[in-house]
Amino acid sequence: MNTRKYSNKHEKQTALKMDCKIQPNSGATPWKKGDLISDAFLMDCKTSITDKKQFTVKKKELEKLTNERKSMGKVYEALVFNFGPDQENYYVIPERLFKKLKNNK
Repeated sequence: MNTRKYSNKHEKQTALKMDCKIQPNSGATPWKKGDLISDAFLMDCKTSITDKKQFTVKKKELEKLTNERKSMGKVYEALVFNFGPDQENYYVIPERLFKKLKNNK
């Protein structure tokens, strides 16, 4: 399976779990950004096509996601990744959202 097929599968699975819509062409258009979108969220999925022991999050990617979230008029952004095909997803979220989640117990 090529990388695009793994990415499509990951996006579809995550969209179903999170009740989101998949952005056409993985957000590669000037007016629709990110991989997944909901009323409040813009999400970017990073797909591992083989099992990994680590995942690197780059500040540049998070800044880009934040800027895209703002341009799309969304409240929150999340970077979604896993350590291999069909493994559990992890979500990188901003501190302001984490505080909101923590305080809502």
